Amino acid sequence: MAASRMRQALDWMMQRRALARWERRAEQAGRAELSELRRQRAQAQALRQPLDRLLMAAETRLALPRVGSTAFPRPAGTDWGWRPMLWRGPLGIRGLAGVESQTRIGDEITLFHDCRSSEITLRQMRNHREDDLAPFGLHMDVFAFDGSFLSLVLDLPPEASAGLKKRHLIRVEMDVETERPLEIFLRLNVRHGPNVEQLVREVPNPSGRVVTEFDMAYSALNERRSEAAWLDLILEGPQMNRVVLRDLTFARCPRAEL
Repeated sequence: MAASRMRQALDWMMQRRALARWERRAEQAGRAELSELRRQRAQAQALRQPLDRLLMAAETRLALPRVGSTAFPRPAGTDWGWRPMLWRGPLGIRGLAGVESQTRIGDEITLFHDCRSSEITLRQMRNHREDDLAPFGLHMDVFAFDGSFLSLVLDLPPEASAGLKKRHLIRVEMDVETERPLEIFLRLNVRHGPNVEQLVREVPNPSGRVVTEFDMAYSALNERRSEAAWLDLILEGPQMNRVVLRDLTFARCPRAEL
């Protein structure tokens, strides 16, 4: 214990000395010899790279909401809830420009469109607002758009379709921002045997936190053969618009019996 405190004290003293040294160099940079200034610049650049990496990792891990968070309100009786990885943790690809159709975003999401020339950009962003529940969000800019459709297809995990019954409600909650008014539709697809059941809902007033529910009672689902499910998020007339999906969550719960 004493040795640990001694190491901490020595580290603190060395840090203070190094900081004082670089502060003096910064003050004298305007009148230093050019050869010495080149040497100091090389040293500063070598220091800057690991410091930038440390700061980026610290800001990501320490900022709220915490990376990996799966916390969100769930209806009573929820037997499955999920926030996709794009909204939970950092992806390997931070940003994409001129995004082509069938581009994968992480392991769960695929972008589809029929533009001849794509003017679509995508990037993952860190959420920092006080009321944000998801650590990350999806930022999309659409400029000129000569296609007829634009959609994000989200593969749901096996737990979404396992044990799915016609008495279930599938609840989709989004936190969405748009630069201009935009129509958004959600299409839930459930494969059961050779058939695919599709339920379509328009997102009412897609601004802020909005909830859309799919009532499986209105489907022709074969409960014994439910195999897989996915969601299409369809943007109507997306040209010259910015869309920010700050959160996207799913919850499955039994419908109240009448």
